[in-house]
Amino acid sequence: MYTTYQNLCQRLTEVYPPSEAKAIVRMVLEDYFGLTLADIYTDKVTQLSADDANELEKIMLRLAKGEPVQYVLGSATFCGRQFGVAKGVLIPRPETELLCEWIVSAHDCPFCGLQPPAPLRILDVGTGSGCIAITLSLNMANTVVTAYDISSDALLIARDNAIRLGAAVNFQLKDALQLTETEETFDIIVSNPPYICDSERTEMMRNVLEYEPSIALFVPDDDPLRFYRSIAEYGTTALSHGGELYFEINARFADEVSAMLNALGYDEIEVRNDQFGRQRFVKAIRP
Repeated sequence: MYTTYQNLCQRLTEVYPPSEAKAIVRMVLEDYFGLTLADIYTDKVTQLSADDANELEKIMLRLAKGEPVQYVLGSATFCGRQFGVAKGVLIPRPETELLCEWIVSAHDCPFCGLQPPAPLRILDVGTGSGCIAITLSLNMANTVVTAYDISSDALLIARDNAIRLGAAVNFQLKDALQLTETEETFDIIVSNPPYICDSERTEMMRNVLEYEPSIALFVPDDDPLRFYRSIAEYGTTALSHGGELYFEINARFADEVSAMLNALGYDEIEVRNDQFGRQRFVKAIRP
């Protein structure tokens, strides 16, 4: 089977803009078939073995239907690491990397003296692939990390990622909307919950709507803060005094989330933008 890099890119332009189609094809050729950028631009793809060419064709057929390349390849890059992903688990986004960086930088302070500090107890609610929980476990010293998710399938993937990447995370099957009081307390609670309104579906890419899990993306228009409210209410008892609550948010509701946190008694509420200048993250302190 004879095909060129340009042919492959052209096949995806009905689904993606040309620049994105090229990036996806390069990702497949580099990550799956081990070609270098020089190999790609000199059309070494035409020299693939018959078996590899057949495998490439299977991949291209899936991509041409709009299936996200991360699902096709079974992995996504997040904070410099490869996380296994599959249908039923949200694909990690670059914006969420900034949320992790905010948390890590807020606690990047070496301790002095002979007595090390007590471990930071961290909870990630709605962990999905485990990308937030695992990143914090690996990038922060002296932590005890717990992660909740409502999906047992997601937890299997998250556990596999933690084992493969060498992270110690306690994964638990729990519903973010049914969190009950616990004797366990945390110093940090973080969540990137569903926050896209049902009415915003028409603005979404087809490959997201048809392949990524709706349960991890959408909330009803009449109650867009339902997850934030549930987790923040849980935090009023589950967070230690002085503990930190971090959310990734829908930029449309930054003011509403801040007002809700203020009404629940949180202090030092801070909103930060993502790399596109949108209000995307909020931090609050339990007094």
